[in-house]
Amino acid sequence: MTQKEKMTSGELYLPDGEEIMTEQLQCLDRLYDFNQTRPTEPDKREKMLKEMFGDIGENCYIEPPLHANWGGKHCHFGKNVYANFNLTLVDDSHIYVGDYTMIGPNVVIATAGHPILPELREKAYQYNMPIHIGRNCWIGAGALIMPGVTIGDNTVIGAGSVVTKDIPANVVAVGNPCRVLREIGEHDREFYFKDKRIDYSKLGR
Repeated sequence: MTQKEKMTSGELYLPDGEEIMTEQLQCLDRLYDFNQTRPTEPDKREKMLKEMFGDIGENCYIEPPLHANWGGKHCHFGKNVYANFNLTLVDDSHIYVGDYTMIGPNVVIATAGHPILPELREKAYQYNMPIHIGRNCWIGAGALIMPGVTIGDNTVIGAGSVVTKDIPANVVAVGNPCRVLREIGEHDREFYFKDKRIDYSKLGR
């Protein structure tokens, strides 16, 4: 198995081989171009994302600057995904994001890790584990999502949380390390923020 093949297999590998570096630099050049686009060029941005990402659905919007080790090459986004400023995708392995998920500013989604053993780190060994984020999630500002994590559908991750383990569907989870605070339930059908009630008669769709 080559170092490139090991990169997305979960095996330890060395990330500085010529094959890896040549392809990665091409991806980073394209990412640089994306980050230079103007706010008045949404069609150009959409077209570029479809070329850069492994998969990306319709009506996705990623606000530059975007940071990504492979420029999104190993990212698979559904439709209607929104990401605010400064999303960092450490996409050395695959990142999956479901339809309608919203990602706040300064979020880090990192598939890459390094061995705890100092002798292996000294030699620059690395491993990568895929991340799965479900449908219709909300990832709060400044959240950090670590290698190998799965987040279930409809779940809210609180701002500043550090997600080191799987989080189930239909919950609010917060903290460092991130833990389930409560399930999403009837209260959330009545209130959208503290004591602010949802007036369904005023909602447009």
